[in-house]
Amino acid sequence: EIVVVLDGKLEERKLKLITPISRCVCAQEIHELIITDEPAAPGMQVDRIAYLGFAEVSQGGVIVAGDLILIGDSQIGTVAGFDETHMPNHLNIVIRAEKRRTGSELGVELAMPLICRQA
Repeated sequence: EIVVVLDGKLEERKLKLITPISRCVCAQEIHELIITDEPAAPGMQVDRIAYLGFAEVSQGGVIVAGDLILIGDSQIGTVAGFDETHMPNHLNIVIRAEKRRTGSELGVELAMPLICRQA
């Protein structure tokens, strides 16, 4: 579920998506969600970003590039890849969306459920 809602954008973030297409997540971990409207995939660099927020994992599992991300009843986008800049503190999960919007712009609220679903 969402534990922090963010409201910031950057034009030159220089996130380096790792080459592996998947990452395991464990229950109670907290990870950051970042949206880009750039064509992005594992191994690429992402510059244009919007900060969505942080979410706490309730059930461990595996997230794979291409998985759908939903918050509440809204589909946000698909997982583009992962950036490990802040590891071991948290993983940046980069989401590809048609429009680059922040968590505030999307109307995201604390405690909203986040679902990661195979496409």
